[in-house]
Amino acid sequence: MPGSINSVLLKSTAVAALGGLLFGFDTAVISGSTSALRTVFQLTPNLLGITVSSALWGTVAGSLLSSIPGERWGRRDSLRVLGVLYFLSALGCALAWNWPALLIFRIIGGLGIGGSSVLAPMYIAEIAPAKLRGRLVGFFQFNVVLGILVAYLSNYILGRLRLGQAEWRWDLGVAAIPAALFFMFLAGIPRSPRWLAKVQRLEEARSVLAQIGEPDPDAELADIVRSIDAEHGHANEPLFSRKYALPIFLAVATGLFNQLSGINAILYYLNDIFERAGFSKVSGDLQAVAVGATNLLFTMLAISVIDRFGRKFLLLVGSVGTSLSLAGVAVIFFKHRHEELLVWLLVSFIAFFAFSQGAVIWVYIGEVFPNRVRAKGQSLGSFSHWFANAIVSWRYPLMAASSGGWPFAFFSIMMALQFFVVLVVYPETRGVTLEEMQRRLKIA
Repeated sequence: MPGSINSVLLKSTAVAALGGLLFGFDTAVISGSTSALRTVFQLTPNLLGITVSSALWGTVAGSLLSSIPGERWGRRDSLRVLGVLYFLSALGCALAWNWPALLIFRIIGGLGIGGSSVLAPMYIAEIAPAKLRGRLVGFFQFNVVLGILVAYLSNYILGRLRLGQAEWRWDLGVAAIPAALFFMFLAGIPRSPRWLAKVQRLEEARSVLAQIGEPDPDAELADIVRSIDAEHGHANEPLFSRKYALPIFLAVATGLFNQLSGINAILYYLNDIFERAGFSKVSGDLQAVAVGATNLLFTMLAISVIDRFGRKFLLLVGSVGTSLSLAGVAVIFFKHRHEELLVWLLVSFIAFFAFSQGAVIWVYIGEVFPNRVRAKGQSLGSFSHWFANAIVSWRYPLMAASSGGWPFAFFSIMMALQFFVVLVVYPETRGVTLEEMQRRLKIA
């Protein structure tokens, strides 16, 4: 029946979403190794910052370049290449013989993260029925959050094993196991039917549509082919043209606002934030559990309702909640009062973020572009996300130097601005096929 899920669709979604788990794991696992890396490689605070952020700059490049193999080799096979990058990064970091080698292998891992943020949600969007697309693509974000928790848990377990000076190598190297599994499992799922149609492999595309449970694969394939216009030679047209102005704006705005919320600056500098508020000692492990558990819980809640209430509704609710929570944090820092409320306001912020932008970003960016430029569009949206992440994370300490409240005031204003942009400009994509969305946006 339309909108149902069968075993092939479920397996394909689960395997592609493993890219999100590796994404989350590789992003967070460095948190357990900073002290050891500072000692082993005699890193100054500036060099430690470069070490931590090196993977982030890799993600910027990976998100920008991933559409090239995504178009040439297809989404599935390009994800297999990313699996190799994840594996090489984990193994290389574990065996790093000096600091430059560690940086190189972290950048390689960043390429995998950036590429996964483009190709995995795009693959899921292209195989998912319209009525289930939000939940299925949202499963990618669930795996990102789960990967962060797994990284914290892995660091905790390895720490209890008392591995001595080699502990940081195990922390960073353990990701080689899920990376190898990701590479192998990808061989057992079909290619994207929309990519197959784009490269004129129509019989194979029809076969995949039937495998994933499409009730009328012939009609669906015909609609896909019409939207791509592949038979008229438009399958590889450039992204930057006037008719794509609205999808480009929506993708870039979604990526930018995601990071202008301050989410990663808060996660990266959480200990510093609590220290500025006057806390003499806050357990890093306890913070990770509180933040990670809240993130996971509200991501699950968002995934369960995203196809019922829609993407726009979640973004509007999240804009209000994150703006008010961040404003409260700013007031605490400006007035130096009620510091005991800080942890609750930060947990509130993370809950509203996970319920809205955290769950919506990868779903929405993949929905607003037509089939023939989706890889390029998804890459652009992801690039805007990672580039803003790098800039905000870099500038946060300077913004917070005079008063810890200014960054949060800025983030709060950005979330208020997001509310009005979403309210006025954003179309709802809930329950609409990718081809119908192309017609609604009046893209010829």
